[in-house]
Amino acid sequence: MKKILITFAALMLQLAIGNFAQAERIREIADFTGQRTNQLVGYGLVVGLDGTGDLTIQTPFTLQSIRQMLSAMGVTIPESDRYNNQTWLRNIAAVMVTADLPAYPKPGQKMDVTVSAMGSSRSLKGGTLVMTPMRGADGQVYAQAQGSLIISGHGVANLNAKQNNHLSAGRIPAGGLIEKGIPAEENNTFVELNLKNSDFSLMQRTTDAITRRFGANIAVPIDGRSMTVRTPENPVQRMNFLAALQELDIPLVADSAKVVLNSRTGSVVMNQGVRLGSFAAAHGNLSLRVEVRADQSRLLKQPPPFTGEATTFTSVDNLNIDRGSENALKFSGPSVSLEEVVKALNMLGATPQDLIAILQAMKSAGALKADIEVI
Repeated sequence: MKKILITFAALMLQLAIGNFAQAERIREIADFTGQRTNQLVGYGLVVGLDGTGDLTIQTPFTLQSIRQMLSAMGVTIPESDRYNNQTWLRNIAAVMVTADLPAYPKPGQKMDVTVSAMGSSRSLKGGTLVMTPMRGADGQVYAQAQGSLIISGHGVANLNAKQNNHLSAGRIPAGGLIEKGIPAEENNTFVELNLKNSDFSLMQRTTDAITRRFGANIAVPIDGRSMTVRTPENPVQRMNFLAALQELDIPLVADSAKVVLNSRTGSVVMNQGVRLGSFAAAHGNLSLRVEVRADQSRLLKQPPPFTGEATTFTSVDNLNIDRGSENALKFSGPSVSLEEVVKALNMLGATPQDLIAILQAMKSAGALKADIEVI
């Protein structure tokens, strides 16, 4: 009896671990309406560069910005053409500043900003961003950015110029100061929950999980992406309810088969849902043949002594690779995967363009059971 209880406990633990591995929390698959970031952008100047700033003759907007900034500080600069043509300010660069305003921003909070050169500056290393207003899509100022840039890398300016990493862009940690918040919509009765990926099966599972946890008529699905959830009117109970809702585990739905191709680097990324059928392909001097067969060898699995378990048979997939010619590969067996096909094509010297052309042709022929996305 003790052995049976131990075996049952181990089985339940394995099932629990398996179920946990196949579930995700609502906070990871969905967002509440209103909990979104907003993009901010600003135009400013970086000062304190070591002679790597903009050439003011090539970038007249830099000199114009310097004149306006100094004019606001009470310094007058002549506007004659002779003065403009003779002005060389190699320690200043015009930059664009970007940042993401977090959800529910409050005045006084800080955020990271990214600074990128927009003129002829060779490096922003060692520079300091002068106070720059950050505007949203509506043209209003929501934050101010200022601080010293952090740029990893180095550059050597000589006859044989050398550079490590990209020096024309950097970040300022906590360099943005929020000046204006975005008011949230007040609704004490319902919240709208939006799935990050539209899926009717996942929406059904989410609705069922909320119903089992909080009761009927709490979650009402609208479509494959959105649902409305009834919340308590008391502010404290509402906060506790939303916190528990975000931590609720939802059984995952199997992803649709997809292959992502990078035409620049030749990278091929696929998920576990990709399947192959039998096919033969010829591309230039490359030749490939895949035969999917159902034959499998069966191995005898003998249980440990005195366990009471029955003898079982284990199926093992076979994979055979035959070289019919110098540039030909043949695969046979149910264990053939797209990863093996791509690896074999790379061994034959296929270029990224060859891989993309062959995989797209496989998709059109019906041998590749997956969607293809080229980035």
